This record gives sequence, C-alpha cells and structure tokens, in this order.
Amino acid sequence: MAMATETPIKNLIPESDYEKEANRWNNVLKALTEPEPKMGHTPRAEVWRKNKSVLWHYPSKQRKYEIPLFFVYSLFNKPYILDVAPKTSVIEGLTNMGYEVYLLDWGAPGYEDKKIGLDTYIDKYLRTAVKRAIRHSGVNEITLVGYCLGGTIASIYASIADEPIKNLIVATVPIDFQPFIGPDKWAEGLRQGDINIDHFIDVYGNIPPKMVEGMFRAIGAPVYFSNYTMLLARAHDHRYVDKWRRMNKWTLDQVPFAGEAYRQLATELFKENKLVKGELIIGNKKADLKNIEANLFVISGSRDNLVLEEQSKPIMDLVSSEDKTYVVVESGHVGLALSGLFAKIVDQWASSRSNQL
Repeated sequence: MAMATETPIKNLIPESDYEKEANRWNNVLKALTEPEPKMGHTPRAEVWRKNKSVLWHYPSKQRKYEIPLFFVYSLFNKPYILDVAPKTSVIEGLTNMGYEVYLLDWGAPGYEDKKIGLDTYIDKYLRTAVKRAIRHSGVNEITLVGYCLGGTIASIYASIADEPIKNLIVATVPIDFQPFIGPDKWAEGLRQGDINIDHFIDVYGNIPPKMVEGMFRAIGAPVYFSNYTMLLARAHDHRYVDKWRRMNKWTLDQVPFAGEAYRQLATELFKENKLVKGELIIGNKKADLKNIEANLFVISGSRDNLVLEEQSKPIMDLVSSEDKTYVVVESGHVGLALSGLFAKIVDQWASSRSNQL
C-alpha cells in the first residue's frame, strides 16, 4: 500500500537572497534621493555667444582629421546627452579619435524670446555659429552632425547654406512628418485645426518645460513609464543604476520651446509637411533638400520609439548628394547617444571623408 509523503513547504517557495534584495532596494532609494550626477565632463571652451545660445569647442586629444564635426541638437532637450558620462560620451569618444568637435547649445529661451522662430534659429544663430567654427578651426569645410530635431534643423540649414559643408550626418531625424508616433487624436486635432496652437502660444509665449515633458511621456508610453520598473528589476547592477540616473536626469530636464519656433514646427512641418514638399521658406530662401550636395550619412534606430524609419529615410531620395549612406542600428532613440555607439558609427563613416592629417 502506497503511503503519501509530505513535501516540506520550504521546497515549494523559492528561497530569497535577502542580502541581494536589501542591496537592490537600497540602490533604488539612492538612485531616487542622492544628488544628481555630474554631466558634461569633456574639456571645452566657449567660442561665441548670442542671446542664450553658446558655441562650444571640444579640442581633440591629438588631432587626426582636418575637418571638424559641428553638432546641432534638438530644441526640445539639453544637449549634454552627447557628453553624459565618461567612457560612453559621444563627444569624448570623437575627440579621443582625433576630431575637433563643436556644439551649438541653443540654451533655454525666456519669455522675452517668444518671437524667435526657426528662421532666426537657423539663418541667424546656426549660420553665424558655423562661420565662427570654420574661422576658429582654420579650415575651409565642415561636417554638420544633427541629432533628432537637430538633424531636421541641420538639413534645413544645409539646403540654404552658402557656407562650405562637406558632410552632413543626421541621426534619428524626422524629415517626413506625415507618419506619426503618439495619440491619433493629437495628429487629427493638429491637422484639422481642432487644437489651436496659435491661441496657446499667444497665451503662454513659450511651450513650458513641463508640457514638453508631458508630450514625450505621452508619445513614449508605455516605455517611458516602464523606466522605473527597469530600475527596480536591475537595481543590483551599479553600472545600470548610474546610467539610469543620468538618463532620468536628462529626460526630466526639459527646456522651454520658443513660441514662434513651435508654431512653425507644428504648422509648417507637422501639419503641412513643407520640408518634404520643398515648400519651406527660411530667411527668404526656399529650403529645398535637393539643394544638398554634401556627402550624406543617415542613421536610424531599429528600436526608436520616437522617430520612425519612415520619417528619416525619405531624405535619401530628396537630396542631390552622390555619396549617401543609410544605416539602421540596433538601438533606441536615446540609447544611440547614451551608449557611446554613436561616436563609433560616426567615425566609421566620417574617417574617410574628413581629410586625415
């Protein structure tokens, strides 16, 4: 006769590593309460300033290439994501590889800057900064590198530039604004006029930072909100926690968006898609992408949850460049910069197009 045997309850419930769990929760507490990590550690010097915008120069450790890299970042965020941490910094990586690097930091517009539009940012600020960088570096040509909306701005400028741009590199860049990531009602409301951007800007002047943050939260959900879940799951990994804290600081550190510039972005680019149609006018010039003859390098991320490939790829057919390359890398929208991968990808393409010394 078979006899029943008892299974100890402790064999049915997995044992917990209490020390590991305590360490994990302690790291979560530290990540949320400790002073914010330092950003922007690569040595730099101010070259030029206009209003809130500053042109920074990052000298190479040992110059290997004649043609410098000029970075243009988005108007939505602060550009220190490009210099976020030692060993993974995009800018540090490129200076270590022998490139002179310039970065135009747009700054944070105040209420008094509400009338600054894309025309002013591109035709006055960016154009002048590029001229200063060319003069400062003592070269005859330059490479423009645009990230996210900075890539859109760099592309627009390149289409009307009189300045000598040899190479144009754009990453995670929206060019065609017809595809849209985010709530369908937003797209429908903006394109049909149900959302009154003009009235909002007339009241507020600029788009407040909290509203910019809210837009990215809505577009990035549920990825945006799973951020804290990932912290909890991987809090025992000190390197991950450090990266998480830096990413979280940058994500929450939004800047106001100048009202007139946002009006143009929402109306002329998002609603009317004038850039793709060749109808955008900047500084009394038609910003037609077919005017671009510079060597072109376009980078998309396969896991990008903010800018679709369909938004970036059309530039390949719109420019007149003979030398043009399009690549898709295994990365998200911000991860491309956060991991330092961007520097390696830029170097692989730019090294043979930057006049090695």
